Amino acid sequence: MRLRIAENFEAFFYAPLYALQALRLAESQALIIDWLPPGGPGGAIDAVRAGSVDLTWGGPMRVLRDRDTTPHDGASLVCFGEVAGRDPFALLAGPQLLADDSQPFDLRRLTERRVSVVSEVPTPWFCLQQDLRDLGVDPNQMLANQQVLSGLSMSQQMDALQSGSVDVIQLFEPHISSLERQGLAKVLVQASTRGPCCYTTFITSRDGLSRHRPALAALERALALAQQWIATASDEALARLIAPRFPAVPLDMLCNAVSRYRLAGVWSDTPTVSRTGIDRLRNSLLAGGFVSRAASFDDIVVSI
Repeated sequence: MRLRIAENFEAFFYAPLYALQALRLAESQALIIDWLPPGGPGGAIDAVRAGSVDLTWGGPMRVLRDRDTTPHDGASLVCFGEVAGRDPFALLAGPQLLADDSQPFDLRRLTERRVSVVSEVPTPWFCLQQDLRDLGVDPNQMLANQQVLSGLSMSQQMDALQSGSVDVIQLFEPHISSLERQGLAKVLVQASTRGPCCYTTFITSRDGLSRHRPALAALERALALAQQWIATASDEALARLIAPRFPAVPLDMLCNAVSRYRLAGVWSDTPTVSRTGIDRLRNSLLAGGFVSRAASFDDIVVSI
């Protein structure tokens, strides 16, 4: 059995997939994988639909959008094999805003701040908008008041926070640990605290599923083995395993990032896609206008 997998953009919260690769767990399931180099976020989706690659990984929001905007046919996207079941992003502020950190930060206080949100991918901001709505805050009013900046990369956000041009930024690891280590920022809220919100799965097409079901089942078994390995490995063991992916990041910072995501439950324990997590994601995208109709769980998630 053989699969061509187009890697998504490189990101620390994809660590279980990097572990799967480094531990050669696909080979243990008699599966050969041609790993195609990472591109931009969601860059392989068109190739998956066209069948020039067999699958990729990424946010189920791509599948929800596909179901919303394209005909339902053999090229339609489906997802399986949950990798990240909670949101890996966090809101950070400079230490000057956190003099009194004895109480948990109330998201409603964002209405008093200038907030920069992730530009590389849309999901973090759509999910944060829903968190705000749940608390009675209208994110559209924040946009109208020009309190939300959405055009900066994560590196640019870090610079903007240090320059004082924004008060709060939205990042994932290892950027979070980097700023904390330098004493330049502290975490206000980890988005994982909202609960299940399906963030990363494998993505293939319906035609791809028909052609490669045994191979995809082997891949899902390999993912389960990676998840089992992570569950028993130390933070340092996982950090060392994936360190070649992040040569510029010190090992102790990688260990800190592993610990944060492990404690937050960002990485899923099994490949089973969470219905609750999909529901939360879908409702956030629907309320934010990213999709216009609510595709059902069973329409986008397949059992292998």
